[in-house]
Amino acid sequence: MSNINLIIKERPSDIGNFLVGRLLPFREKRMVGPFSFIDHMGPAALNDHENLDVGPHPHIGLSTLTYLFEGSIMHRDSLGTVIEIKPGQVNWMTAGKGIVHSERTPDYLRNSEKKLHGLQIWVALPKHLETMEPTFAHITEDEMPVWDNNGVQIKLIAGEAFGKKSAVPVYSPLYFIELKSKEKTTLNIGNDLYGESAMYILKGSVTIEGNTYNPKQLLVAKEASLCEFTINENTTIYIFGGEPFDEPRHIYWNFVASTREAIEDAKQRWEAKEFPSIPNETGYVPLPKQSNNFKPKK
Repeated sequence: MSNINLIIKERPSDIGNFLVGRLLPFREKRMVGPFSFIDHMGPAALNDHENLDVGPHPHIGLSTLTYLFEGSIMHRDSLGTVIEIKPGQVNWMTAGKGIVHSERTPDYLRNSEKKLHGLQIWVALPKHLETMEPTFAHITEDEMPVWDNNGVQIKLIAGEAFGKKSAVPVYSPLYFIELKSKEKTTLNIGNDLYGESAMYILKGSVTIEGNTYNPKQLLVAKEASLCEFTINENTTIYIFGGEPFDEPRHIYWNFVASTREAIEDAKQRWEAKEFPSIPNETGYVPLPKQSNNFKPKK
């Protein structure tokens, strides 16, 4: 019997200047562990007058994880953080009760050709931390454990697994893992995972119980402990998951919360311009009249 519970294909979603491949939320599976939102951004080749310009917008109740494969993004937020993220690094921004940030092409790249490719992820906060003070952490590549398993390079980007721990300051039991192969290899890593688990294929393919799965597919496991697969040559995949929460999460636009009341409060605060501002930043992304994100099942 297959361990695959659900196969989710990337769906195009318009975020303004870009189309991204949306993976979560999905109607049949809104979260995997605490992971509530995943976008595959790019790959995009931008000319000398095309730039990423996501203006000031708010978040509550979550941590954002930005991980780039190519390109560069300048992050600014209402804590006063100004930092450029490059490939292999992690920006981990915890919104808590409310934070505002912008994401733009750095000034020195704005008049040149450039590429942009990466993952943007939301991790919901435990209920008792949903209104914590906002924080920001930038994690360099050398702060993430990297090792070899039967010829496959494994990087623990965030969380804990395999008896190792990333420097990303997470708030619940979770893992976000990168696996890269050069040769075809069979792996059984179920004993090192926990909670709910899913696999995203970025490049190459994997074979599970005689079936081959290709890029832009997200495979959700029935049981993390049964995670056995063949990773084919020149393949890159991401495995993520962790312990699910007892309560469902509501998602509206950029807001995640365990209650509808918290969502409504955030909507009213943003429209009233009561969120903190970003120093030396201009612009304002208005609240959408309706959100395409999914509400939890009753």
